[in-house]
Amino acid sequence: MRTSARYGSALALLAVACGSEPAPTPASSSTSTSTSSASSSGTAASSSGDVDSSESSGGDPLPCNGAPQLCTRPYDTVVFPGTHNTHAATEAGFTPLAANQTHPLATQLDDGIRVLLLDVVADGDALALCHGPCDLGSIPHLDALSEIDAFVASNPREVVTIIYQDDAEQADVVADLEAAGLVDRMYAHGGGAWPTLGELIDAGTTLVVTAERGGSPPAWYHHVWDEAWDTGYQWTSIAEFDCEPNRGSPDHALFLLNHWVSTAVGLSNESAAEQANALDTLLARVEACPRLPTFIAVDFYDQGDLFEAVASLNGLP
Repeated sequence: MRTSARYGSALALLAVACGSEPAPTPASSSTSTSTSSASSSGTAASSSGDVDSSESSGGDPLPCNGAPQLCTRPYDTVVFPGTHNTHAATEAGFTPLAANQTHPLATQLDDGIRVLLLDVVADGDALALCHGPCDLGSIPHLDALSEIDAFVASNPREVVTIIYQDDAEQADVVADLEAAGLVDRMYAHGGGAWPTLGELIDAGTTLVVTAERGGSPPAWYHHVWDEAWDTGYQWTSIAEFDCEPNRGSPDHALFLLNHWVSTAVGLSNESAAEQANALDTLLARVEACPRLPTFIAVDFYDQGDLFEAVASLNGLP
């Protein structure tokens, strides 16, 4: 696919606004192999470095989400790779009927996924992550939060976002987040411009939490459709993909690109994932949209070229 001048110009303007040299335009598409152990920049996540410093002890610039170039970019101008129904993975015990991923949450974070779409429900006396009936697969909410906490603690230069489909009481979700010890890591957006990744990292607030139904207070529990807009998501073929607004206002700063193919009865379609997540398909879909997405959520992220596409859209080599 030939990259449009629109995105080259957008990246150049972004670089000027961030006080850096213009980033390279997204690479032209070509057939490539799947990229699985990568961060949002297409490189492995860094688990070291002083969060209060922009340079390593050797004088080299420290990365933000895998790349030094992203440190000066506002959160809402970075493209982050995400997974639809992050928790619903066959390796986590979900039946294929309810699964949208193969690898579990912790593996996804290690591989470079930075946006987690989680369905939280009340399951007896506790909260759980399910997709449909919990009999088809279930993960205790607190267990998932423990894995997220372990990752962000070990990777202080990685910004992670949660988007909850919250079919549970907000007070219970918030109580779990507090019990997991994550509150000190939360960023609270009070309106206006979003901080850069470097600012989030230096402040130690590398976890952004949003929810489809709930919202603040607390200030760090954002109603996602007050901050973002998204596309539709009920496509049964790649040819049906479009960028028509679905929820939220296109005037909002954040943009969630839902990018997966389902079967005619609404189940995940793993056989379509490799082509849906191919570099050419992803870049063509984004080029048809009015702006770069903030989040790209896919099924079966380990198939296709999600990380390569995100790196290209971020203007990274």
